Amino acid sequence: MAFRAGVRIAVDVGTVRIGVAASDPTGALASPVTAVRRDRRGGSDLDQLALLVTERDAVEVVVGLPRTLRDTDSASTADARDFAAALARRVAPVPVRRVDERLTTVTATRGLRSAGRSAKASRPLVDAAAAVVLLDAALDRERATGEPAGDPVPAG
Repeated sequence: MAFRAGVRIAVDVGTVRIGVAASDPTGALASPVTAVRRDRRGGSDLDQLALLVTERDAVEVVVGLPRTLRDTDSASTADARDFAAALARRVAPVPVRRVDERLTTVTATRGLRSAGRSAKASRPLVDAAAAVVLLDAALDRERATGEPAGDPVPAG
């Protein structure tokens, strides 16, 4: 399978914020978009993400799956799986895929720190930058293998 053209959206699900990144239509460049405040009660976070998917005419959404360094699940992993399922229902028929996101926040924090930004003062930036790291990894994997990265999330 050849590399697919089209905008991809990546989301890095956190307990307080959701970092969002998007690719250009060729899938060559991932850029930070925003950090959405997490809304566990009303679903406004899902509404905002669905709007971004529609506005950008995304062909796919990538949700980070935070596995431990020992390749096991944690409470955050379960939370991300649940969020990905809810997002898949909300944005269907646009496919949603879960992609391993180990160390994305660490990588993003280091990058911002090397650019002279304080991680604490730039937490929303860190979240969006982590989504960029996630999306870059997913795009690189697809270019290398010809197959979409991660596992599909059923919309039903």
